Amino acid sequence: MKDLPQLHQKKVLVLGLAKSGFTAARLLHKLGAFVTVNDSKPFEENPEAQELLNLGVTVICGRHPEDLLDEGFELVIKNPGIPYRNLLIQKALEKGIPVWTEIELAYRISEAPFIGITGSNGKTTTTTLLFHMLNQDGKSPLIAGNIGTVASGVAEKATADHVIVTELSSFQLKGTESFRPHISIITNLYEAHLDYHGSLEDYIGSKKKITENQTAEDYFIYNADQQMLVDHAKTVKAQGVPFTLKGRTEESISADSEYIYWQGEPLIERKRIMLAGEHNLENILSATAATLLSGGTKETIIRVLTSFTGVKHRSQFVGEWQGRRFYNDSKATNELATKSALEAFNDNIVLLAGGLERQHSLEELRPFMDRVKVLVTFGETADRFAEFAESCHVPNIIKAGLMDDAVEKAVSNSSPEDTILLSPACASWDQYESFEVRGDAFIEAARKYTEANE
Repeated sequence: MKDLPQLHQKKVLVLGLAKSGFTAARLLHKLGAFVTVNDSKPFEENPEAQELLNLGVTVICGRHPEDLLDEGFELVIKNPGIPYRNLLIQKALEKGIPVWTEIELAYRISEAPFIGITGSNGKTTTTTLLFHMLNQDGKSPLIAGNIGTVASGVAEKATADHVIVTELSSFQLKGTESFRPHISIITNLYEAHLDYHGSLEDYIGSKKKITENQTAEDYFIYNADQQMLVDHAKTVKAQGVPFTLKGRTEESISADSEYIYWQGEPLIERKRIMLAGEHNLENILSATAATLLSGGTKETIIRVLTSFTGVKHRSQFVGEWQGRRFYNDSKATNELATKSALEAFNDNIVLLAGGLERQHSLEELRPFMDRVKVLVTFGETADRFAEFAESCHVPNIIKAGLMDDAVEKAVSNSSPEDTILLSPACASWDQYESFEVRGDAFIEAARKYTEANE
């Protein structure tokens, strides 16, 4: 871990705990900063705050004092989920105090180079797939970021022999300043998180920060099927590495209906790839390109692509029962993600969908609803989803309660060769704590059937 002399005896405010705030606060204290933590959870219910207090960190819990920034802080590190409209964040910016997310801290202390992955969809699958490819090739990768492992904690232990494969959200990237990945990836860009960013421009601008500090020694892997990213690549100093699904090209990486190509030469037949879905092909191309640019071998890439079946909760194959195949795509919390899932399968889909009501239009799904033979809908959007499905002439529409009920009704109304697909197009918070909890409930309910085959 690199030392940061500029933080010695400097007053730093860590706003919001959770995993990233706790790790950043502990690390800053270790680096010799005078750290104050401010978290909304009461101290008696806050084990992270209690542990930090025992280390000698100043802790303020249960409220956000409006005069807190009068204490002379020289840096604020905020939890990525705290929006910039927060009064303390606004005051910090007005005072000219830098506001980072812990990704910036991770980069500054790391002895290892970074590979940064962002995009509206596909970040987690790309990150996981790339990690597996590099790991099997002996490249000593570490995995970090939005995928669930705090980047600054990973960077603290990393050496120059490692590479940190990092999933990055727009929330995290917006709070970076000098972050410079050796390889950056933008899988795709669509409208998302406008409630946080306030505008599409701010959301896209935050995503593009992944390339802001790259130089001609670095690489930028991007989706050449999106003109927005083609235009952005022209402004980036890094070497552009485009990928396309629109047919074979002589440059970089591409795919047609039969093969994936690297620099115009066939790399692998698509029918050999285990990870289903056209949308996953973007993830496969970008992860493959990053592996090859990192010195990985084609043999290892082929071995991974013929065995990797997906990330949990993201078009995850759960099992089979009497000819029916169960897929868990609980991470599909918006209609674009569900649209991609529907595209990945052909006909005879039994779709489980619904959840938190955010008044999003469902029209993006309409061109693919003819693939759905049964809709089982649940949650706050159940009635609206049912009305939409009826307008799409879905022949069988069923309302359900929680996931065990939804799976039971899906199975009862399915036939051999059907795909039973959980792809909700909605957030989970009306019924479940997270999309992971919702997906786990689906897996548990499905395994009552699939385990009969084992």
